[in-house]
Formats: sequence, C-alpha cells, structure tokens
Amino acid sequence: MRIKVLCQNRVGILRDMLNLLADYGINVARGEVGGDQGNTVYLYCPNLINLQFQALRPKLAAISGVFDIWRISLMPSERRHLELNTLLGALEFPVLSIDMAGHIVAANRAAAQLLGARVDEVPGMALSKYVDELDLPELVRANKSRLNGLRIQIKGDVFLADITPLQTGHDDSEALAGAVLTLHRADQVGERIYQVRKQELRGFDSIFQSSKSMAAVVREARRMAPLDAPLLITGETGTGKELLARACHLASPRGQAPFMVLNCAGLPESMAETELFGYSAGAFDGARPEGKLGLLELTAGGTLFLDEVGEMSLRLQAKLVRFLQDGVFRRVGSDQEVYLDVRVICATQQDLSDLCMQGEFRQDLYHRLNVLSLHIPPLRECLDGLEPLVEHFLDQASRQIGCSFKPLAPAALERLRHYPWPGNVRQLENALFQAVSLAEGKVVKPEHIRLPDYGTPQPLGHFTLEGTLDQIVGRFEKAVLEQLIAQHPSSRLLGKRLGVSHTTIANKLKLYGIGQHASSCG
Repeated sequence: MRIKVLCQNRVGILRDMLNLLADYGINVARGEVGGDQGNTVYLYCPNLINLQFQALRPKLAAISGVFDIWRISLMPSERRHLELNTLLGALEFPVLSIDMAGHIVAANRAAAQLLGARVDEVPGMALSKYVDELDLPELVRANKSRLNGLRIQIKGDVFLADITPLQTGHDDSEALAGAVLTLHRADQVGERIYQVRKQELRGFDSIFQSSKSMAAVVREARRMAPLDAPLLITGETGTGKELLARACHLASPRGQAPFMVLNCAGLPESMAETELFGYSAGAFDGARPEGKLGLLELTAGGTLFLDEVGEMSLRLQAKLVRFLQDGVFRRVGSDQEVYLDVRVICATQQDLSDLCMQGEFRQDLYHRLNVLSLHIPPLRECLDGLEPLVEHFLDQASRQIGCSFKPLAPAALERLRHYPWPGNVRQLENALFQAVSLAEGKVVKPEHIRLPDYGTPQPLGHFTLEGTLDQIVGRFEKAVLEQLIAQHPSSRLLGKRLGVSHTTIANKLKLYGIGQHASSCG
C-alpha cells in the first residue's frame, strides 16, 4: 500500500512516523518527500493491508504536525516514470539516453526495435557496438551544447541524430551526465519536413475557409473556443471534426496544455474504459504492476477530444456524466476518487437525439455535451469554395512528392464539382494526391482522378433536415439541379426539361454555384 501524509516540515517528524510503523511490524520499502515546502511524505509499505491502515491512521494523525493521511495509487516517482515511459512509447522515432561512458541507460520501443532487442535488454549496452566512428562522450565534452542533424550509420541505415547533453547548472565537463539521442532516418527527412510545413499553420488558420459555410462555422468556433464548457461537434466522416476541435483547444486558455484524443468507435468497452480512466495496480490479470494512467489524467489542465462519442457504451457514458458534473472519476479497480480539471470536446457523425430516443445514448450526457455545439457541413454543400481548396491540396501534394505545381484541367475540375464526396475533404485531399502522382505531364487531367463509383447520381434524400423549410427545400433543389445539369448542360435545355424558363434556371444555377461553365444556349 502507498500512503500520503500531509504534515508540518519539522525535524524528526519522519522518524516518528517510521517508529510507529516499525512498532506494528510494517516495513517501509520506499519513502519520498514532496510538496511545495517539503510538507508531504509518501511511504510505500508492501505488507500493509487495509485493516491495519484503518487502525494505524488515527495513531499517525496523532503525531505532532501531521494534518491528514490517505491512500494513493502511485508514488510521485512512479507516476513520473510511468508518464515518461508513456510519452517515449508514443514516439515513432528512436530515442536513446547515453551515459558518459558510452553505455545506453534507457531507450524507447522504437530504439529497441532498431537495435534488435527488448526495451529491458537495452540498458548497459555499449553504443559503440552499433555506431562506428562516433565517440559520443568525447563529442559531448567538446561541444557542451545541442547538436542537430549529425549524420551517423546504425546497422547499415543512415540516420540524422539530434544530440542533447544532460547537464546540471554548472558549466564544466564534470557536470555532464550524458546525452539524449533522437534519431531520424535520412530517407524520411523530406516527408517529415512536409509534415512540419503542414503544421506551420495552427489553429483556425489551418482550416480552409474558402466556402461561405465553412467561414461561418469558423466564426462560431472562434466565439466558443475560449468558453470553458463542453463542446459537441457534428459532421460526416472526413469533414475535419478533430481539426476544428484542436483549433478550439489552441484558441482557448488551455492552449499550452495537452490535447489528447480517444476514438470511441470499434473499441471494446473494457479497453475504452482503461484507456480513458486508467487502472490501479493489480486491477485485473495481466495489468501492469504499477497500474496505468488514463487519458484523462494525462490531459490534466488541457482538452480531451472524444471522437465518435455515440459509440460509447452506456456504462462508460454514466462515468463520463459524473466526471462532467463533478470533475471526479475512479480508475478501474480503485476506490479512490481522482479530481481533475479537463475540458471535454466530443464529435460524432450520428444524430445523438435519435440515439437518445432509441435508448442507446443517455439524455443527461447529451444535454451536458450539447452546451455548445458546432455542425460542419459536408463538402457537397461547400462547393462554392472548391476551386481554392483544390489548388491548396494540389500545392501540398506537389511539395510532398517533390515536383512542380500541376494545375487542374477545367474538365477535371468539373468532375470534382459533380461528385457526391462521401468521404468529404479527406477524400478530396487523398484523391488529389493520387492524381498528382499519376500525372506525367504538367496538368492534372480527368483520367488522373480516380474516384469510386464516379458518375453515380448524388442521392437526393441523403441530406439533413436541419434549418427552415426554405433551407431544406433549397438543399433539395440544389441536389436536383446538380444531378440533371450533366444530362442537360445548358440553362435552356435544363429549363425545358423542368418546365420553367431558362432565365429561372440560370438564376438558380448562379445562386447555388452550379455549372459555372455551362452554356446558356442549347
């Protein structure tokens, strides 16, 4: 058992605690002192059971200077160790810590795989066994500052190494404790530069707003971002719900704190619960002996984004309701309550009100999540901003592939205008990247754009019934015109087909931004 004692920082208070525990035959395997003024003592007593703790608690509280005692799940050092392992394990690139004798002290999973060993086998290995012609300790002593992009070879592969010395505040070689190596494969640097460029525009600036509808959504989001209340984002798959959630986080007072993501779709209930809330030591067979921190605790002070929240089980919904209401939860297998300050942003492509009526989603959770709400329209409703968006994606694809910019032929743009885009902006980006890679000439042509079921008429019934009657009828009217313009490519022919004047059709086409290049004669 691990216990935490809030106490006065006085000489002999730790001795008094240990003497009491020794009188009762309780062994203290490890102790730590913390708090802002050294006024908190943490004790790890492996053989202390709950009944003994209940008996000892009033005696500990009677010690002069002791204010409060309670059980905890992790010692501070255990928590730091767990957080560090979690962060290192999440990194895709190899990271190694080296001492001044040239031996590996610690490594993440990616580094262990590179060296062909398990993570627990790596400590103690000599770096020189894997890296030729590099005396790292001497290099660190000579520079005493960070080195970026040092070219090294490990097991036949070329890497660019960033080397960060581990140094105390003293400016001498005796204060050097080693260095941390971060390795990047040389053949992937171009891709990483593209990813860095992609992240240069952060927050709302990273959301393309050429469409009037998307510009209106972003205006609403900017007003809601600083408000410290739950936010619900709805929209079809591929519309950029996570991108908008991240932008809201960055524009909020929590912008410098963590932003964590959990996709609730496809996760078994038990896995989703441990991922979100974590578990205590020995919570179930196969659990880590030190327990596991959930995303909520790793997000402390920041924003947690729950994608596809409509897929969450009813039992987890109940736990989430309590956290949103009181800011408190319990880890799996623990009876200790944890208090946290975390903002929750949720996203779904389902109608949560319908799920509530079907009994698949809790109404109290729906009302708590729906304090602030944003709806991202599908791409087919934002075609007024299609051309600038296409140019943006073509430019990105050209930069990533390493070729000159390839514009889109007018006929290819028309193909994009008349496609229903079930995958929305994400599908458009992927389709254009493939098109640029296929185009051998200087222009992207229609045959380079490969879209599944291209030419299938856009379904007329698959749009939302949100808004006024005029807005609903307008969306239906637009869908009819988009489908028929391909078979009747002029306002006169289309007017004849629908039994109205070509002037009426021309005005409608202009209103909805359909067939900008369509002829008015036929």
